[in-house]
Amino acid sequence: MTMSHPQSYEILLVPEFTDSKGAGADDSRLGTAIRSAVVDATGATGESGYPRYAGEGMVADIDPATHTVEALLVDGSELDYGLSVRISEKHTDG
Repeated sequence: MTMSHPQSYEILLVPEFTDSKGAGADDSRLGTAIRSAVVDATGATGESGYPRYAGEGMVADIDPATHTVEALLVDGSELDYGLSVRISEKHTDG
């Protein structure tokens, strides 16, 4: 039995604010992506054991069952503190 994996995802890097003040003046930036990339399946399995996706400077290991990014490199580096990852499956028409 083989599992079918999505062929591409859109990865969004968003700021995560942990300001203890709660709602603040910068709330308009919450959830706004500061960078995005469409990554395509490479056919390889990453170090995490999940399918590897790559594109536009990002390399990600993504669990297709939960849509969780298990590992991510951005321009060859690990994700900076204060950033979070969101993904969505890319659907192709045709």
